[in-house]
Amino acid sequence: MLLGMLWWVPVLLALGVGSSSSSGSSRRRRLLAAKVNKHKPWIETSYHGVITENNDTVILDPPLVALDKDAPVPFAGEICAFKIHGQEMPFEAVVLNKTSGEGRLRAKSPIDCELQKEYTFIIQAYDCGAGPHETNWKKSHKAVVHIQVKDVNEFAPTFKETIYKAVVTEGKIYDSILQVEAIDEDCSPQYSQICNYEIVTSDVPFAIDRNGNIRNTEKLSYDRQHQYEILVTAFDCGQKHATESVIVQVDVKPVCKPGWQDWAKRIEYKPGSGSMPLFPSIHLETCDGPVSSIQITTELQTNYIGKGCDRETYSEKSLQKLCGASSGAIDLLPSPSAATNWTVGLQVDNNDMIFKFDGKQGAKIPDGIVPKNLTDQFTITMWMKHGPSPGVRAEKETILCNSDKTEMNRHHYALYVHNCRLVFLLRKDFDQADTFRPAEFHWKLDQICDKEWHYYVVNVEFPVVTLYMDGTTYEPYLVTNDWPIHPSHIAMQLTVGACWQGGEVTKPRFAQYFHGSLASLTIRPGRIESQKVISCLQACKEGLDINSLESLGQGIKYHFNPSQSVLVMEGEDIGNINQALQKVSYINSRQFPTAGVRRLKVSSKVQCFGEDVCISVPDVDAYVMVLQAIEPRITISGTDHLVRPAAQFENARGVALFPDVKIVSTLAKAEPPGDWKEEDQAPKHVLLEEMLHNLDFCDILVMGEELKSGQECLELDYGELQERHLDATNSTSGYSIYGVGTMSSYEQVLHQVRYRNWHPASLDDRKFQIKCSELNGRYTSNEFNLEVNVLHEINPDTEHVNHMVVQPQFLQSVHHSEPEISSMRNSVIPSIATVVIIVCVGMLVFVVAMGVYRIRVAHQHCIQESESSKESEMDWDDSALTITVNPMEKYEEPGHVDEESEEEEEEEEEAEDSSSDDSDDSEEEEEEIGKGRSGQNGPRQAQLEWDDSTLPY
Repeated sequence: MLLGMLWWVPVLLALGVGSSSSSGSSRRRRLLAAKVNKHKPWIETSYHGVITENNDTVILDPPLVALDKDAPVPFAGEICAFKIHGQEMPFEAVVLNKTSGEGRLRAKSPIDCELQKEYTFIIQAYDCGAGPHETNWKKSHKAVVHIQVKDVNEFAPTFKETIYKAVVTEGKIYDSILQVEAIDEDCSPQYSQICNYEIVTSDVPFAIDRNGNIRNTEKLSYDRQHQYEILVTAFDCGQKHATESVIVQVDVKPVCKPGWQDWAKRIEYKPGSGSMPLFPSIHLETCDGPVSSIQITTELQTNYIGKGCDRETYSEKSLQKLCGASSGAIDLLPSPSAATNWTVGLQVDNNDMIFKFDGKQGAKIPDGIVPKNLTDQFTITMWMKHGPSPGVRAEKETILCNSDKTEMNRHHYALYVHNCRLVFLLRKDFDQADTFRPAEFHWKLDQICDKEWHYYVVNVEFPVVTLYMDGTTYEPYLVTNDWPIHPSHIAMQLTVGACWQGGEVTKPRFAQYFHGSLASLTIRPGRIESQKVISCLQACKEGLDINSLESLGQGIKYHFNPSQSVLVMEGEDIGNINQALQKVSYINSRQFPTAGVRRLKVSSKVQCFGEDVCISVPDVDAYVMVLQAIEPRITISGTDHLVRPAAQFENARGVALFPDVKIVSTLAKAEPPGDWKEEDQAPKHVLLEEMLHNLDFCDILVMGEELKSGQECLELDYGELQERHLDATNSTSGYSIYGVGTMSSYEQVLHQVRYRNWHPASLDDRKFQIKCSELNGRYTSNEFNLEVNVLHEINPDTEHVNHMVVQPQFLQSVHHSEPEISSMRNSVIPSIATVVIIVCVGMLVFVVAMGVYRIRVAHQHCIQESESSKESEMDWDDSALTITVNPMEKYEEPGHVDEESEEEEEEEEEAEDSSSDDSDDSEEEEEEIGKGRSGQNGPRQAQLEWDDSTLPY
């Protein structure tokens, strides 16, 4: 052991112990180092490592450890470094423990498997040499390191195509319609391979396998669905699915079937569009069949719109006047009101013009509404909707009945339904006829019980009675004769919806109730209607149309039904038939049509050569959606404050209340700005567009206390109404003008409405209101209010001195431009001028002089008023002034004289503070204004007395 330790002696000598010269010592150190660092480090010949993607730690097998046989000699037996040989390898080796030689291999930067899956390089170990300066180090042999990058499932599958399309024929099952393919950018087989596909869309007749093949699970039908759009996703073997599913479109190609092609199920109709084609691109597919002729029936189904179709919704009187019907029609089912209260208890069906009878209600028509004895000529009109009656032999259902009110139960005339037959009963009195005469007229029509609206007109020209149903004439199939009724003094009761049974019962009651709906039930004594008027009254405002009859083509025959809801066309050439059907259009002539759905049905009957019927063409079921019309805004404007002298109200012509009233209707249309975006909720700009349409009534209402009969009234020249085909009713509560007419016609009539008052001295003001309507109240105007004030004459003998008379500068003529005159006619606006009176000589002299001057001027104006002619009309804007009516008489308020005296004192105090120069100027101005007032404005201003207590001096 002692011998083994002797080798340290040379080492100590090599470290310089006892060294005397530098050159000798370096040579000795090299000799010593060669003796100390005898061995090279040792490592394995090869390593296999694994690194996880995006990680820096490499796991080696076997671990990286270097050994040196020089151990435990310091430096020589220690490992100082591992060096990697290779071009830009992203790895580095570090020594963890020099003594044990343990090392670690790590990545210098993140490793991406998708860029490179494996790395191979050379590594060597280095010892620390012979000393602390790592001189004379030795390196190990070269070892091969092979590193494999472990993949992370960081990428989702993506499809090669953005959309997949395929076309299949209906009625077939396919093994594979098409194949979708997805890829994954991960590097490992586990994460880069697609292991599964899945259809995301639910409830579709398709399936997909692991390879992306799509097939149909049931037979597809073109009629049921033309195209399928499904979403498909993919999964890699790590069960990560695609971030975006791919769209797969499968178009179903129909097997050639006869039928109409290229038509839309929904057709939108905008009000005011006129005649709009329904099927502009439609054509018939016959599958090369030998077609010899074809018949097409196009039907517009509107029986659920209004009374069978879209008709004008004006009142019955207005419609009759529009159609030129004879005057004198009596409405038996008017809208409930104070004057027509017999319909108050009846059921109303969605509209105040349609009354629904449930077999439990009837209405008594008051006496005097209809003449007791109708002449040999009269007309009954009505809209009726009626269904089959319950039971085998149902009771009579009375529509209209005139029977004895008490004692007996005789029916003088009646209109009723019995077992789906319409019956009209007319019993003459003995004083009218004493022979066996026709009494009952029966019509048997399917339409009576089809639960649809129909228009009925019974024209009586005794002994002939004619029925018009929807404009078509029907003669009675049965006429029953009867004896006339014996004369009596029993009163008669006219009823609707049931018949009054006044006799043969313990208590009079209704009987024979009606089940159904009625509207516009009228009776017109002494007149019968012409076929032209009847057709107009029941005419539909919507129907089918043909855009151009001239371009229908050769050999096309067509036929419309009377209401133009059914069109039948027939031809031999398929091309001409296609062209004809393409020209069939829908039209609605109403300015404000009823919005909603109108169903369309096109049925076809095809014949082939040598056969009766060769192919069957399915019906076309579509519908027209009539859009909601933009509601108009009716605005009434004009002068809302009228001031007139009392004498004008006593005049025979009275005072025109609305000389400048104007009626305007506007539509609000939204217009988006230039930078409007889809996500905005609404456009920013609203445009008002003026439009023209009719009105059907304007009411002038008296606000407050009603007019006093014999003292005041509203007047209107009846000739003005007749000239514009309007009517009117007058009462103490107002004036009602009605009838379908233009807004201009109503304006001109309103201009002529006059108000008269024979005792205006007891009246200070009156208030009126105008409200107009279109389509029987569907659209109404604003409430235009007018206030009328009465100017009473001034008593010239009164001792009261009005300040406004003394100071004429407060009433100056104001001239307006033409636009201003149109809005306020001849208005006089008081302007306030400041009059400063300087008393130079003493207050007592000034007060006396001004008093004398005021009395003299007032007296002159009163004389000029009595000599002046009748004053022309004036409208006063008194918004800033208070009118005082004859303050010295009974309307004088307590304390008024005191207020005036206080104002005079304020004038005097202000006068003392003024300069003498201003006094001279003011006196000159006062003289000039006084001259002007005593001229043309003198008579007018003398009538006015103003309360100037609120005006500054």
